[in-house]
Amino acid sequence: MKPPIPLLAAVWFALPLAAQADVYLKVEPDGTVTLTDEPRRGFERVVTAPAPRSGGSAPIGGTGLVHGEPSGEIGALPFAPQVAAAAAEHDLPEALIHAVIRVESNYDPRAVSPKGAVGLMQLMPRTARAMGVVDARNPAENIRGGARYLKRLLEMFGNDVGRAVAAYNAGPGAVVRSGGMPPFAETRRYVPRVIEHFERLGGRRAGRLS
Repeated sequence: MKPPIPLLAAVWFALPLAAQADVYLKVEPDGTVTLTDEPRRGFERVVTAPAPRSGGSAPIGGTGLVHGEPSGEIGALPFAPQVAAAAAEHDLPEALIHAVIRVESNYDPRAVSPKGAVGLMQLMPRTARAMGVVDARNPAENIRGGARYLKRLLEMFGNDVGRAVAAYNAGPGAVVRSGGMPPFAETRRYVPRVIEHFERLGGRRAGRLS
């Protein structure tokens, strides 16, 4: 059996979520998430959903990512050059990064949440450090770090945009435990808002959120 893999603030995603595989999860008081495929005392058993089939829509909402041409509006949005650079670096649609920024901070690089999330993409200090961000208030650094984190979430959840966006808001552990959309009112409001902005800016998905 593979040893447990610690995911500090769910940053390291070395353990793939195999289709129908049993996964055991434990969330520490400090937010550290540990996933393992081996039953252990104090761990909660979760069963992962099947991975989306090639060419089909993803499970739980069918939110497989589909790249499309950016709308003309994107180039006129704040921080468009920084978003374009981060999108190219991490192979993400510009529309998705803009949608997250719009909902997270409304393009205010000085934004700080009550929980301490900072900047345009509202990075928590620990996540910012893990993503290589030195100054989270610097727009280019914040966007690059947020895009990198968003890309890792998409990889973790099989390019399921709905789950990745939910994990960006509520944490990957909450998405794994719930098997899809976490039962948090904030997250249930957050995800449709991001998706709405994403689609309005020309982003396209395979399927709809449930």
